[in-house]
Amino acid sequence: MLKDGKVWVANNEKGENVFLLPKMANRHGLIAGATGTGKTVTLKVLAESFSDMGVPVFLADVKGDLSGMVTEGLDSEDMQKRIQKFGLEEAGFKYQKYPATFWDVFGKNGIPLRTTVSEMGPLLLSRILGLNDLQRDILTIAFKIADDNSLLLVDTKDLKAMLNYISENKNEFAADYGNISPVSVAAIVRAIVSLEIAGGDKFFFEPALNIRDFFTTGEGGKGMINILDSTSLINNGTLYATFLLWMMSELFETLPEVGDLDKPKMVFFFDEAHLLFDDTPKLLMDKIEQVVKLIRSKGVGIYFVTQNPRDIPDGVLAQLGNKIQHALHAYTPSDMKAVKAAADSFRTNPDFKTADVIQELGTGEAVCSFLDETGTPTVCERVYILPPQSKMGGIDEALRDKEIKGSVMYSKYYEPEDPDSAYEFLERKGLADAEALQKAKEEEAAAKAKAKEEAAALKAKEKEEAAEARKKKQAMKSVGNSVAGTVGREVGKTVGGKFGKFGKTLGGNLGASLGRGLLSTLFKS
Repeated sequence: MLKDGKVWVANNEKGENVFLLPKMANRHGLIAGATGTGKTVTLKVLAESFSDMGVPVFLADVKGDLSGMVTEGLDSEDMQKRIQKFGLEEAGFKYQKYPATFWDVFGKNGIPLRTTVSEMGPLLLSRILGLNDLQRDILTIAFKIADDNSLLLVDTKDLKAMLNYISENKNEFAADYGNISPVSVAAIVRAIVSLEIAGGDKFFFEPALNIRDFFTTGEGGKGMINILDSTSLINNGTLYATFLLWMMSELFETLPEVGDLDKPKMVFFFDEAHLLFDDTPKLLMDKIEQVVKLIRSKGVGIYFVTQNPRDIPDGVLAQLGNKIQHALHAYTPSDMKAVKAAADSFRTNPDFKTADVIQELGTGEAVCSFLDETGTPTVCERVYILPPQSKMGGIDEALRDKEIKGSVMYSKYYEPEDPDSAYEFLERKGLADAEALQKAKEEEAAAKAKAKEEAAALKAKEKEEAAEARKKKQAMKSVGNSVAGTVGREVGKTVGGKFGKFGKTLGGNLGASLGRGLLSTLFKS
C-alpha cells in the first residue's frame, strides 16, 4: 500500500509505519521464511504497491494462489481486525483488483510465453539440457556455425537439424571450429528429445516474447502485474530457474542504462529462488552475479523469494539491500546455523536478539531492514506485514479464461508461427544435394553407357573392317591361286614336255601346286 509516496509494508512493535523507499527498490531484496509463514502475503503487498506506483511487476505463481490479484479482496472478521490494528481505514485502504496478464510457458493457463533457441543461447540451454563441459562446447560451436551461415535457430527441430548436419560434415568444419565428436552430438540430440517429451519444445517458437511488452500499464495507470503460471513448470526445477534467468538476462541486455530513478522501471520476483543456484556451473553463476549486480542501473529490482537465506550465494546475497525475514525453525544444529546466518545478515538491533526473534515470529510477522535515503541498511525491526488489497487465493477457470482472452497480448502471442529457419534451409539443401548427387550419378551412368556404346560400335566397326579385309585377302588369294596355278602349270608343262607326254602332265600338275604353295606363303607373311 502506498502512503506519502512510499511503499508501506508493515508496522513495527511500536505501531510505527515501516516503509520501503521507491528510489531504493531497484537495490533488490530478499523475502525468506519457512513454509506457511507469510511470504506470499508479503510478495502480494509489495507487488500491489509497485503496481499502484505505475511500476510493472513480474512474478512466478508457483502454487497457483497469486491469480486472485485480478479480483477485489474479500472482507472477513479477521481482515477487519487487521484493518483496525494497522489503522488502514484512515489511510484509505480499500479492497481492489489489479491489472494482470497471465502467461504460461505451456500455453494452458496463460498466454504462451515463448523464446527462440538463438535467444536462449548455448550457456542457458546447456543447463536446461544437463550437458557436460564438452557437450556445452560443441553446442556453442553449433550456435557459432549457425551465426556464421546466417541460419536462424528458432525451435528444437532447427537445433537438431543443425547438429546432425554438423556431425555429417564434421571434416569440413574441423579446420575452422575444431574436431566435433559424433558421439557427443548424439548425446546432445538425445537430451533435446527428452526436453521435447517433457513439453519443453513448446516455448522454443515464434513469436518470441518482446520483453518490452512487460512494461505496460492497466486501468488507472497501475503497473501491469505479469503472472507466469508455474504450477507445471516448477516440476522441472532446472527449466523453471533457467527460463526466469533468461528473462532477467533479457531485461539486462535490452534496457538502457538509466542510473538511479525515483522509482524502478520494473520489479521482478523470483519465487523458489534456490532452484536458480542448485548445481549451477561456475560460468553461469558468474553470469547471474553480474546480472544481479548491474541490472539495478537499468532500473530493474530483483526480489528473491526462498525459504532460507543460505539458499542464496554470498555474492548475490550481498547485492540484496532490502530484506524481509519471516520465521525460521531450528530443530537441528544445521538449522541453528541457518538461523544465525539469517540473523547475522541484519544490522543488530540493541533491543532484541535477532536469532531468537526469527524463531519466535508468527504468521504474518517478520524481521525486516530496508535501505534508507543514503542507501544504508536500517537497523532491523520486528514488524507485522500489512494485508493485501486483492483476493487471496486463486480464481476459477472461467475468470482466468476471460482475463487471458481480454488481454491485448493474446492476439499477438497466442498463435504459434513456424518461420523459415535452419531446419527448412538444411532440408532444402539436403534435397538439393541429393538431387545434385542423383544428377551426377545419372550423368556418370550416361557417360559410361555412351562410352560403352562407342566402344562397342568401334569394336563392331573394327570387326567389320577385319572381315572385309579377310574377304578381300581371300578373294585375292583365290585369284592368285588360280593365276599361280595356271602359270605354274604352263611352266611345268614346258619343263616336263622334254620328257614326253607323261612328263608334260606331271610337270604341269607339279608346277601348278608349287605356284599355289608359293602364293599362299606370300599371303601368310
